Amino acid sequence: MVRARTCFLRADEELVDQKKYLEESCQPKCVKPLIEYQACVKRVEGDNGGDKHCTGQYFDYISCVDKCVAPKLFQKLK
Repeated sequence: MVRARTCFLRADEELVDQKKYLEESCQPKCVKPLIEYQACVKRVEGDNGGDKHCTGQYFDYISCVDKCVAPKLFQKLK
């Protein structure tokens, strides 16, 4: 049997996005991938051909943040 939870809020209360809060708290732990991404962006800024990109560095940074957030987020959602 599956039970659905109902969340009741008063008009003056707002839901808080826990993921955004946790992402902000995890960003300092992912400084190295962020610096690598920012350095890549600076290198690529002058590329007029559009051949260069920083997709790999971006995903390295986002993966680092997600890896930090995931266990904490699911604890908050229970």
